[in-house]
Amino acid sequence: MRVLIGGGSGFVGRELTRLLRNKGHEVTVISRQPGPGKITWGELESGGLPPCEGAVNLAGENIMNPLRWWNESYKKDLFSSRIDTTKTLAQAIAASASPPRSWVLVSGVACYQPSLTAQYTEDSEWTPFDFLSKLVKEWEAAATLPENVAKTTKQVVIRPGAVLGRDGGAMKQMLLPFWLGLGGTLGSGRQPFPWIHVSDLAGIIAHALEPPADTPSTSPQVFNGVAPALNTNYEFTKELGRVLRRPTVFPVPAFVMNTLMGSERAVILTQGQKVIPKRTQEAGFQYKYPDLTSALKEIVGS
Repeated sequence: MRVLIGGGSGFVGRELTRLLRNKGHEVTVISRQPGPGKITWGELESGGLPPCEGAVNLAGENIMNPLRWWNESYKKDLFSSRIDTTKTLAQAIAASASPPRSWVLVSGVACYQPSLTAQYTEDSEWTPFDFLSKLVKEWEAAATLPENVAKTTKQVVIRPGAVLGRDGGAMKQMLLPFWLGLGGTLGSGRQPFPWIHVSDLAGIIAHALEPPADTPSTSPQVFNGVAPALNTNYEFTKELGRVLRRPTVFPVPAFVMNTLMGSERAVILTQGQKVIPKRTQEAGFQYKYPDLTSALKEIVGS
């Protein structure tokens, strides 16, 4: 199978590319920079979709980029980097003489309203309530294919939680303070912390790329890309400290996070949602890292 990956050189993209190539698939990455095994976004717009059986979009400015101050220009970049690339790919798929059999968008769990009690499955209704949920709404809408194309191309949306892995994502910034013994709970610590190991997220995407067994539904299938374990930030913090054999006694109050990161972005860490991967499990996906202990041990190599 030939697969086209937008944002394939990012943290999740590298893991997905590795997994697909190991399974014997061909991968072409859409990137800002040209190179072997790559095409640029400009080439995609001018030359159309190269022949492929599957397409995935993972492109988007890193929302947790510690080097970017939370301001209007950064917020604009977060929107345009996700929505413009998704639209470009969806339009190229729609215009293709032989569109791929599967089209996967990876968005996020920020569509679900933070709550200490509510539980969300893929069937949960939601309406935008803040900056990030509006972003998810527009992002997912940008991926929708016209009905005539959707009859032959399976549309899938995967909503991951915090993606944990060795060489990027949330862990990259967390490990140093924890190694130094400065790790601690964020905010109250009671907030749910939906997470997934990067290998499992790549596995869910690869699973979603499998060609449809029958005529696909014309509306997108949604999968929650989270581990089945429901953890709080406190549990995550304590487990990471335990695996690293480091103390976790420095809680970071919510107001500090809001000041450092901007309150609209800090909610990702100071608030959370209990997200259940109901449909992901029903589809028969087998997690390699279903619980925090196995995931964190693989990441920190202990």
